[in-house]
Amino acid sequence: MNPWIAKAVILAAGVAMFAIRAPHGARSLRVKVARSAKDRREVILLTFAWIGYFAPLLWAVSPLLSFADYPLRSGPLTAGSACLAVGLWLFHRSHVDLGTNWSVTLEIREHHRLVSDGVYRTVRHPMYSALFLYGLGQALAVPNWLVGPSHVAAMVLLFIFRIGAEERMMLETFGDEYTIYMTKTKRLIPGVW
Repeated sequence: MNPWIAKAVILAAGVAMFAIRAPHGARSLRVKVARSAKDRREVILLTFAWIGYFAPLLWAVSPLLSFADYPLRSGPLTAGSACLAVGLWLFHRSHVDLGTNWSVTLEIREHHRLVSDGVYRTVRHPMYSALFLYGLGQALAVPNWLVGPSHVAAMVLLFIFRIGAEERMMLETFGDEYTIYMTKTKRLIPGVW
């Protein structure tokens, strides 16, 4: 199977992710930050996330990372494309439901409210779920031992080192309201975890 198919899929997914995030990022930047928990660890985690996002784009347009390529198979490409599509849909819904409450880093915006409707009705961190699905899709669709798993590896690090800090910040900000919300929802997978 021609690897250009996988390259076209991952380029389209990367463009779609940027198109989803850009307007929400621009809009939320216009809302003043009331509290930030951005520290050195957060910067390192975001750096890994950006590497995981840009590595497949570099792979798609350059032979630089082709030394780790392996033959493309239709089954993983199809499954990966489906994960990318579902991940992008959930990524979009997460941004729409959060509105100006969204931030790329651990921040509370002025007039920040606890969002518990839309996709947040069943999962507290659907954007992380979306990013993990996207990363899984990339790992399946990109036939490269290095680039394929780069996004999912970055997301696993983000989950391990960031979700706890984010939930502590939400508890400090929203108190009992967030505690009650936690009892009604799961972290990443509806009805499971």
